[in-house]
Amino acid sequence: MANSDNNTASQNEIVLGENEMVCSLTNRVVKATDKEMTLQSMIAMMTEEYGFAPEDMERDYKVKYEDMESGKTKTQKVDLAIFNAGHAHDADELIRFIVVAKDAKVKPNDKKNGVEATTENILCTTDCEFACWTNGEDLQYVHAFEDDFGQVTCEAISDFPAEGQTLEDLEAQGERAVPRKPANESLVKTFKRCHDYIYGNEGMKKTAFWELLNLIFCKLYDEKRRFSDAREGISYRRRFWVGVKEQNTPEGQHAVAERIKGIFEDLKESNIFKDVFDGNEQIMLSDRGLAFVASELAKYSFLDATVDVKGTAYETIVSNTLKQEAGQFFTPRNIIKCMVEMLDPDQNCRVLDPACGSGGFLVMVLDHVRHKIVRNFYPELDDLHLEAKLNSAEVDDAVREYAEKMIFGFDFDPDLKKAARMNMVMAGDGHSNIYNINSLDYPFGSKPDVPHIAEAVNESIKYSVDKNFHFETPKNNAQGKFDMVFTNPPFGTKVEVDQEIAARYELNSKAPEVLFIEACYNFLKPGGKMAIVLPDGILGNPNTESVRLWILHHFKLLASVDLPVETFLPQVGVQASLLFLQKKTDAEMLVPIEDEDYDVFMAIVEQVGKDRRGVPVYEKDDDGAEILFEHYKKWLAYADNGREIVRQRKERIKHLADDLPKVAKAYKEFKKVHK
Repeated sequence: MANSDNNTASQNEIVLGENEMVCSLTNRVVKATDKEMTLQSMIAMMTEEYGFAPEDMERDYKVKYEDMESGKTKTQKVDLAIFNAGHAHDADELIRFIVVAKDAKVKPNDKKNGVEATTENILCTTDCEFACWTNGEDLQYVHAFEDDFGQVTCEAISDFPAEGQTLEDLEAQGERAVPRKPANESLVKTFKRCHDYIYGNEGMKKTAFWELLNLIFCKLYDEKRRFSDAREGISYRRRFWVGVKEQNTPEGQHAVAERIKGIFEDLKESNIFKDVFDGNEQIMLSDRGLAFVASELAKYSFLDATVDVKGTAYETIVSNTLKQEAGQFFTPRNIIKCMVEMLDPDQNCRVLDPACGSGGFLVMVLDHVRHKIVRNFYPELDDLHLEAKLNSAEVDDAVREYAEKMIFGFDFDPDLKKAARMNMVMAGDGHSNIYNINSLDYPFGSKPDVPHIAEAVNESIKYSVDKNFHFETPKNNAQGKFDMVFTNPPFGTKVEVDQEIAARYELNSKAPEVLFIEACYNFLKPGGKMAIVLPDGILGNPNTESVRLWILHHFKLLASVDLPVETFLPQVGVQASLLFLQKKTDAEMLVPIEDEDYDVFMAIVEQVGKDRRGVPVYEKDDDGAEILFEHYKKWLAYADNGREIVRQRKERIKHLADDLPKVAKAYKEFKKVHK
């Protein structure tokens, strides 16, 4: 799909030169250096996470201070200054400042540009108490205070207070202790920072991901207690917290380690997670390492973060880890989103991914249904306030019930089963229906999970709208009982299916991607729909004509979307398409293919938002220059008295050159006409 309507910049658009971007605080065009991109992330973090108003912030602010050694007045420029709300931008109103190093090569202990060199002069000679230093990877917070002798001393802390907060609030365990909702790429950077720390400092290069995963489980378990305690009328006191100075001493580090390890032992016995762990697992990090990772994770509320934010952060570390360990590759999120939006599942849909990997399709389905649930609950609210309700207790309960009853995932890799379960827990639960089986071998196979699948599906049917539906398969078989299947089966590999398994299929192929078509058909009930990623060879090669005829005989073809080669690069170079199919009923099977008469939606995707190297590609004008579009960013903040404040700022943003959202929208319009 060509972007003909966006080729020319309008009066509300700015054309960017090479390596340029627009500052979200000033709306001025600036050079897109590493430092500038980090600064923009910090601006978003300070406004959206910490609650500071944009009008109380100023970039490139010059602070005058008295040099402690010479007594002379000196000037230092800080990259971002934050002032008392509503006051003049004067040095005596400065309450926070941010220093951004040139790039990640500048380390925190750098004598000229590190933490101490760039923060302590200002902190020790002005009334400002807090500073933050970053190089784009490390985040270092500093607090200035008067010691018993009246001397100003600087100390490292794990975080500084948000608008309206105190240091004491950060250490609170009760209702005051509400971790921040992560903005922008904060969670991606936090997960990466934690993983890299374990990888580089704990001697755990092979198990770094799984150690981090255990701590994420602990964090989520502690957050989920917030809802369970509320239902039982118990005052919630969080256990997954780290005092802002606690990790500075061995005693503090040990206290953190004991606290987190206690949570881990409890969660292994809990109803929520007992089926995820064997019970013998241990957290193997040192006290120091555990305290560092816990302090990073404790800042954020995972359950309150959007699925996109959590999913991107989680799948970044999952994909990097499993790609290195087993050559696993994952479906890009924009592909998943397009497929889910086109089939449009609702609360009545029993959904399966028989090759679920880390659970990308399942999480996207859950998020899609979550948005439908919140709209049904609050039809009178606008989009901004609906977003605030996405993780409310009543919505969370409805989403959890849907996930536990209606979402299923199978994968052959036991590590991916655990990774997918974690992903589902972060998205809203339903992790119990992730099974480690060979989907092509089902209902046979020796894996222990095999008999549990039919039991879970039968339980699902009891609570669904099709509880009185007559299923053709027996109760001990889950085939023929799913409303929708979403999947990206393994292909482009040299792995062949065992001949004994292949012989059970009409298609009788050793290529797993071919057999998965028939396996998905078997899992669907009559009239059920599927969305599948398939290599173009199946759809176009002369030697696969029999496969195409089989598809047309067994399915009604709903849509076909041709993808460019960049879609899966740089992971794997394969030309693929998205195929959307509906399983025919017995009556429809009697109609010869040549007598069928219906319309099929077809689209050719030219751009997927990245090039062959995986570098983002943005919309450009006719001369090849990137275009900036005017956008008003809105978010909710709250005053000290709890009063709601709607804040906004005008931004100039780039749009990814991605045709997939347009394809999903066009398909919705197509369905209105061709029902």
